[in-house]
Amino acid sequence: MSDQIARAEDYEKKAEKKLSGWGIFSSKYEDAADLFDKAANSFKLAKSWDQAGSTYIKLANCHLKMDSKHEAASAYANAANCYKKTNSKESISCLEQAVNLFLEIGRLSMSARYYKDIAELYEAEHNFEQAIVYYERAADLFQSEEVTTSANQCRQKIAQFAAQLEDYQKSIEIYEDIARQSMNTNLLKYGVRGHLLNAGICQLCKGKGDAVAINNALERYQDLDPTFSGTREYKLLADLADAIDQEDVAKFTDAVKEFDSMTQLDAWKTTLLLRVKEALKAKELEDDDLT
Repeated sequence: MSDQIARAEDYEKKAEKKLSGWGIFSSKYEDAADLFDKAANSFKLAKSWDQAGSTYIKLANCHLKMDSKHEAASAYANAANCYKKTNSKESISCLEQAVNLFLEIGRLSMSARYYKDIAELYEAEHNFEQAIVYYERAADLFQSEEVTTSANQCRQKIAQFAAQLEDYQKSIEIYEDIARQSMNTNLLKYGVRGHLLNAGICQLCKGKGDAVAINNALERYQDLDPTFSGTREYKLLADLADAIDQEDVAKFTDAVKEFDSMTQLDAWKTTLLLRVKEALKAKELEDDDLT
């Protein structure tokens, strides 16, 4: 490791010397870029991630001096990958620089990919507001390049986080739209029931005890996918709507348990269903107080 660091520092010194010396403009930056690249690689081999990241930024600056925007963007992306291991703030900053350059030269798919990387870094920090912002940017660019699968993966993340932040209407619209799109593709049809279940759970959260709203939604879902009423997902939503209508917490709990015994509910669904259950409990207590 120490050998690699010594080698990297040597390359870096030589690169700095090239920059500060005389020479033909383009070859001076070209030579320095080659040395910075070697230095960054050696820092990476030594797992000295911060030094590798800062060296890639110097490499990016050399490419910018030569007006090589694609190479500069790639260097910023490499810097971001190094910083990911130690400093997410620096990583996000480098990814932003990479995206701006890729957008300038019309590389929209690359820009979308790096917006998604930024979103994932915010997601890892549980900063869901910012994660949504960048997943939306990524989804828009993927959609403009007709990379629908990647766009919908981002949109599902947006729907997931929006619901966690209690913006249920946004989640409902996304899940219903993805379900609608999926009906047109044989390969994706099998996923429709899952999207409609997610939309229905968000509808339960949004309604806070409004059985009419969820029953209206179930009618819409039946129109969208005529096979939906025969699924366990439909039965769960219908049973929950019935429990809410009767203000029966035990019935609500039994319906969730029955579904979970066959298909385990993930943490996201469990969290949202607990919110509905708590609202139902509160309503039950309120009614008890009135009698």
